[in-house]
Amino acid sequence: MCGPENPGAASRNDQPRSLQNLCRQFTRGVSLTRSASGRVLLSMAFNVDLHVHSLASGDSDAGPEDLVLQAIETGLHGIAFTEHYSYEASEPAELLAEKYKGKIVVLRGTEVSAKDGHCLVFGVDTDRLLSLYMPMAEVVAIVNRHGGVVIPSHPYRGVNSIGDTLKTMKGICALEGYNGCNAHAFNVRAIETAAALRLPFTGGSDAHDYMDVGLCYTSFAEPVTRENLVERLKSGNYRGIDTRKISRFPFF
Repeated sequence: MCGPENPGAASRNDQPRSLQNLCRQFTRGVSLTRSASGRVLLSMAFNVDLHVHSLASGDSDAGPEDLVLQAIETGLHGIAFTEHYSYEASEPAELLAEKYKGKIVVLRGTEVSAKDGHCLVFGVDTDRLLSLYMPMAEVVAIVNRHGGVVIPSHPYRGVNSIGDTLKTMKGICALEGYNGCNAHAFNVRAIETAAALRLPFTGGSDAHDYMDVGLCYTSFAEPVTRENLVERLKSGNYRGIDTRKISRFPFF
């Protein structure tokens, strides 16, 4: 089960002031609400978990429909299946999108394993365009050329993460700032890097268990559909949200 790797709980006052100020910019004029499952969500926003894995990823026991039902229960407006390696692996999302139409938006992407780290890709069929373990710079160039977007996932986790190499990489749409499987310190570093590069940051649970859906999510200022997802991501008018308790110990 993927949850916070943090040994304690802390208030927002324990976060670095620079991070507090950055997040405050994105929440002016927005109020909070609590879903039936107890998760805190931004109201007057469109909230999507942009990073979810089902059993099709090979390292998850979660059925696709269980993930969608949990997203509905959590109060999310959308969920994105981002299976490892393969776009075709998320094919069940097509049936679920139709079945739960009007209740939740079901999206598809891929978590690509590049040579220098993982990245989320939206808007293209990665099976047709990419090979395993290509350098991420090549992934970005190809995906952008075909109208999609690339978002390095958990960039500072240390494993399967691109790290500071992203600072010189051109064409990235955003960074994944809040990842639900990351220690808070890794997420803080990603958000601070996004600010330094003047890039937006997303949030996603990286769920491998249905109970983890919505731990982190992306709050968009405008509704997201399957047709406009890439456009919304390119707009930058969103921010990642972390609903988890935060460690008192910033280096763990």
